[in-house]
Amino acid sequence: MRKILLPDTLTDTPALPAGWEAAVIDARAEIPAEHRDAELLVVWGASRAHLASAARDLPRLRLVQSLAAGIEGVLAAGFRDDVEIRSGAGLHSPTVAEHTIGLLLALVRSLPESLEAQRRGQWASHLGGLRELHPEGQLTTLLGARVLIWGFGDIGRTLAPILTALGAQVRGAAHSAGERGGFEVIATEDVPSALPDTDVLIDILPATEQTRHAVDAAVLAALPDHALVVNVGRGATLDQDVLRAALEAGTIGGAALDVTDPEPLPEGDPLWSAPRLIITPHAAGGRPVGAAARIEEALRDLDGTPPATEA
Repeated sequence: MRKILLPDTLTDTPALPAGWEAAVIDARAEIPAEHRDAELLVVWGASRAHLASAARDLPRLRLVQSLAAGIEGVLAAGFRDDVEIRSGAGLHSPTVAEHTIGLLLALVRSLPESLEAQRRGQWASHLGGLRELHPEGQLTTLLGARVLIWGFGDIGRTLAPILTALGAQVRGAAHSAGERGGFEVIATEDVPSALPDTDVLIDILPATEQTRHAVDAAVLAALPDHALVVNVGRGATLDQDVLRAALEAGTIGGAALDVTDPEPLPEGDPLWSAPRLIITPHAAGGRPVGAAARIEEALRDLDGTPPATEA
């Protein structure tokens, strides 16, 4: 029998082809010796020790199927060059898009201020009643809002139509310009010139050396003072110190972060008390949609190949 290792963090149960058996293992611990014969490893919520053990102790391993969109940790574990590593790109697009919409609508409709007034038992008259649709210097609706999604991948393509349905004008930014999913995508080098005409900047960038602090002081300064910034990508892609300074100075309308650098954000970090900021604890994803089907695809790909031999 050929073997696949499934993490105990996985709730879906993939269907196995004939000739395959599955073993469920602790995703936080080293690989047990009796599973050295595994050819396929599924990674979800794995510790560094788990990944290091897999790279060191699985000589017959052929494929690592991560269920996370980002695979930086897997790549850093030191797997052999002949081990294929696949990401879980696309599995989190529906939930991250949903969370992004929730964060953005909360900012646009001043929900944190309303909740704070509710806790004080006060009726916040300035947040209700007769109001302008597009007041000067403030974003209070997504109708007509100019949204730029920086990092226009699977999540961006899922998110863009939802924003459009809510009345926003959406375009993306990626390495190369073009059209994706019916939406205009500008090149990364053209982002600075697009920022002055951006009401909402959504950061879905991956964490790389090139993207570290991509959202920096220059980016925030180029945005209009009423602009909103949402980060559901990676914490390292945004300079939190300059974001806090911009929020305190009133040169940014508001922000929402589902990711921080570091994570968890330390108790007492000044970012916690920044005005007009929502922080959620990396809660956008965490529930891969279609994980079983992705694992079954990997099994099918290996099923047509001869069993691995000891490396």
